[in-house]
Amino acid sequence: MRYLFFICFFCIISISAFSQEFKYHTVKKGETVYSISKDYDISEEDIYKYNPDAKNGIEESSKLVIPIAERDKGMPAKVGTSSLEPVEFKQHEVKKKETLYSLSQQYNVEVEAIKRYNKQLYSKELQKGETIRIPVFRKIDRVIAKPGNSSKEEIRQKFDENEIREHVVLPKETKYGIARKYGLTVKELEALNPTVDVLQPGIMLKVGTNVSPEPVVLLDKKFEFYEVKPQETLFGLAQRFHVTQDSILALNPIIEKEGLEWGMVLKVPNPEEQDPDNWVEPTLTSAAEELQGKKINLKDSLSNFSPKNLVFMLPYSLDKIRRDSTNIYKDAILDDRVLRISLDFYSGAKMAIEDAKELGISTNVKVYDSKRSASEVANTINTNDFSNVDAVIGPFLQATTEAAAQRLKRENIPVFTPLSDKEMQGGNNLFIARPTKETMQNTMIDYLRKFGQDKNIVIVADANAYQTRNRLNQIFPSARIINASNGYVSEAELKKVLPPTAQNWVILESSSVGVISSTVSALNRLLRDELDITLFTTNKSDSYDNESISNIDLGKLCFHYPSLDKEYDPELSTEFLEKYKDEFGVTPNQYAVRGYDLTMDVLLRLTASKDIYSSFKDLKVFTEYNENKFLYEPQPGGGFRNKAVYILQINPDLTLQIADDSKSNILREFKD
Repeated sequence: MRYLFFICFFCIISISAFSQEFKYHTVKKGETVYSISKDYDISEEDIYKYNPDAKNGIEESSKLVIPIAERDKGMPAKVGTSSLEPVEFKQHEVKKKETLYSLSQQYNVEVEAIKRYNKQLYSKELQKGETIRIPVFRKIDRVIAKPGNSSKEEIRQKFDENEIREHVVLPKETKYGIARKYGLTVKELEALNPTVDVLQPGIMLKVGTNVSPEPVVLLDKKFEFYEVKPQETLFGLAQRFHVTQDSILALNPIIEKEGLEWGMVLKVPNPEEQDPDNWVEPTLTSAAEELQGKKINLKDSLSNFSPKNLVFMLPYSLDKIRRDSTNIYKDAILDDRVLRISLDFYSGAKMAIEDAKELGISTNVKVYDSKRSASEVANTINTNDFSNVDAVIGPFLQATTEAAAQRLKRENIPVFTPLSDKEMQGGNNLFIARPTKETMQNTMIDYLRKFGQDKNIVIVADANAYQTRNRLNQIFPSARIINASNGYVSEAELKKVLPPTAQNWVILESSSVGVISSTVSALNRLLRDELDITLFTTNKSDSYDNESISNIDLGKLCFHYPSLDKEYDPELSTEFLEKYKDEFGVTPNQYAVRGYDLTMDVLLRLTASKDIYSSFKDLKVFTEYNENKFLYEPQPGGGFRNKAVYILQINPDLTLQIADDSKSNILREFKD
């Protein structure tokens, strides 16, 4: 039988605050996982954790990695710290006035250890009557010797010739491992061998005669152990360790059998020992991502689990709604678009807060009605305590948002406005979560510049789009230009500039329904001549929603355009959709999804760093959720704005996808 960790070594687990030692054990005849666990005074689960294939049985002479209790730099291990595993659990029913601290004193176990085995306590307080598990740890008395001050000469004098033997260095052996085998410290080993600086296989060392029966701990710097965190993916691990996903699977075949699980310990390459020239960067999932940098999953980086304080300022204006009857109240909501959007947005935000609890993030929430009035916002801030607020989400409107940002600027409390793309006056604490139309257009132009150089570019524009036309013409000097006249573009004009053997990219710049409709119709007729045509625009205006412009025709042309959000993929967002339907009885609209995505992003940023501002300093990447992604960059006038934009394409089957032209012929797959 072949085991995953046949190469044995001493390493450092990434999530530990102190060094974790390991040794390997060669299985003897008749031994079982249970008997081995008792020999080393560890649990069977410890063995399975580092040797997952052992679940299928162990064979004589096979190798097992055995974890040794962590050492806390000379201090005895505290009962209940993460360096030890519990041998059993006690069930405790919480009584009135009991706290985590009082329970920790009662059972002589740390508060963090109680939370570790009752994860709901990361996000909520103890509840009277609930039953929790109290871990019981084995008692270990370990005396760690303090470093001595003896000189090398004094150390050598401690050994007489009868207490010294010779050892031939084997491949991969280290000074630490050899010293441990012969009951020496590294300093003593070096004192006995003053001329040996670097170990080489085959050289002879002077060592002590007190040979330890325990296996030697070996060191292999090229690899380390890594414990899988909640929500981590194989793609994320490949990105973290600069290898391909196949490499991780080859080192850890258990993943293919059981899938990737939280708490699973994997053998992974040590990033510090990798040659940067040989790093394998993961393939980005879209060309737009390639243009805007790397994506990160903040769930992989959670560390700051202090409760988060959020304030929502939403334009309900409930004071203007009569509440004489339920029907009148419902009608008022249906008639008020801003109120409907506010309610939908907050419904998604509530779901994000609930989902964050499952990650150990507790949130204190306050909601204020801005009443769509800047003076009301100012009054709310003046009459309430905002000193401990981590972030404000809302208000939606420009005047109220500016009022909130200005009032909270002195305390440096971040204010996120979720829906408006307008330029706003605020301070460095203002975060505009929606890209401008100019940003969206620039992203589309960057996309065209990157992937359109070897294409036959045709620019169709009317007089109102002359600036965009001229800009595109500078990027593509050989582009053919068709100027729309009288709100119309003819098929004959287009046919002249679309060679049958070329990949023809037509960039349509107009907000005129007539220009758009005539161009799309003419290009669809030309498709019958088996021309290769793809349609683009840098600005998908409301004109494209006109009934005279067929989505079927746009799909046949693989229409590309920039977008604030994407259509959520039911396959990827099943859990979110089902939860929302169960809670509210309807499918979430774009405002509910945006409420979820923005709130989750804010909470994860607060938990992955000490505050919002640190998250942007530490994490210069973009985040992505159900429909929205976020890449905040500083604004020239102060504050931050989201610059993340999707490049979407409509396929011939009318599905919507993120465009990816970095793969050859991807656009022609549907057409063929």
